[in-house]
Amino acid sequence: MSPPRLVLDTNVLLSALLFRSAAMTWLRSAWQSESILPLASRDTVSELLRILGYPKFGLTAPDRDDLLADYLPWCETVTIPVPPPTTPECRDPLDQPFLVLALAGRADALVTGDRDLLTLADSFTVPILTPAEMKSRLPG
Repeated sequence: MSPPRLVLDTNVLLSALLFRSAAMTWLRSAWQSESILPLASRDTVSELLRILGYPKFGLTAPDRDDLLADYLPWCETVTIPVPPPTTPECRDPLDQPFLVLALAGRADALVTGDRDLLTLADSFTVPILTPAEMKSRLPG
C-alpha cells in the first residue's frame, strides 16, 4: 500500500522542522519513515525558503540547508501545468499554491492549521485536514 500523498503547508512544516518539542514532531518521523509522501512544487518550496530566511528564526544558511535536507529528499516534486488547475479563491493569495499543488499532485490531503485554507474544506475536492485529523488517520 502506498503512503498518503500530502501537501503540507508552510506553518505545518515549520512546526515539524524548527520546533522539535512541539506536537508536530510525529510528522517529521512520518515522512522519514515513508509513512507519508510529502508533495512539493517550485512555489511551495520558494515559500518555505522565504519563511526560513526570516530574521526572527535566526537561521544561518547552513542551518537552513540542514533543515531542507531533513525534508526535501522525502518529497515528490510536482510540476504544475500551465495553465494550473482551477482552485477556489483563497483569502490569502500566498496559500493558493498549496491548493494548486494538491490538485496537480493528486494529493490525498492538504494538511494545514491555516484558517484561510480550512474554511475551504467544504468546497475543495481534496480533503483539507488539520495536523491532528491527519495524524488520527495514519496507522499506528
